[in-house]
Amino acid sequence: MKFTEAQLESAIIELLGTEGYPHVLGKAIERQPQEVLIKSDLRTFLAKQYAKDGITTGEIESVIRQLEAYSAADLYESNKAIMRLISDGFHLKRERTLTPSPSPKGRGESGNDGSSPLGRSGVEGRSQRDLYIQLIDYSDLVEFRKPKAGEVPEIVGEESPSYGNTGNIFKIVNQLEIVGHEKRIPDGILYINGLPLVVFEFKSAIREEATIHDAFVQLTVRYKRDIPELFKYNAFCVISDGANSRVGSFFSKYEFWYPWRVASHNPHPQPLSQR
Repeated sequence: MKFTEAQLESAIIELLGTEGYPHVLGKAIERQPQEVLIKSDLRTFLAKQYAKDGITTGEIESVIRQLEAYSAADLYESNKAIMRLISDGFHLKRERTLTPSPSPKGRGESGNDGSSPLGRSGVEGRSQRDLYIQLIDYSDLVEFRKPKAGEVPEIVGEESPSYGNTGNIFKIVNQLEIVGHEKRIPDGILYINGLPLVVFEFKSAIREEATIHDAFVQLTVRYKRDIPELFKYNAFCVISDGANSRVGSFFSKYEFWYPWRVASHNPHPQPLSQR
């Protein structure tokens, strides 16, 4: 059998669901029509991940404002900058915390004329160390970064976190209406902590006039023109007709979009259209 676009969309969503990516309809997400971030997820992740560091609501909002401030008009440079924040993390300059300061004994009158070093406010500034922020919890990937025995010296500083215990918030979202220069509805968006990192576009293998290349054009021409904000946060895109699937950078030419790398134990996986 061959898939219609709707059937292919449902099959991919179901497949991702088995891998731990819950499905959410776009209309269920509280946001403004022009917004592409799921801000509630990003707020929840940062608040929980850095609770021990005392991250404040204001600091979380400053991170979101900074992400939104990157211009979609200079899409390539903005994407590159945001991808660096996502991959490498960044230092967040802490808010200056004000704490009450009692008047020194014997000098209680000095504050009346403002001559106290603290002025009339009776508060003093307490600086905090800058906070290293990662927008994705990579602790689950420790095992993948470990070199083979004997390749490099090992220094054990602490116990490795157990696999599968990250604080990341995953979602596969479809039917998300995004209003830019025109309204567009991508077939699927994979979110991690509110960031739209992967965009899916499907074409039906039933319609002879529709090809997988048409999905590429849809993403890199129409969506780029109408909803560029979405691709500030894009790590890569996936296009598929059920029989053929390709993955590539949003900024790459079509010839550099490659088929999925097959597993070594199964060099000829069964296409979705034949399952």
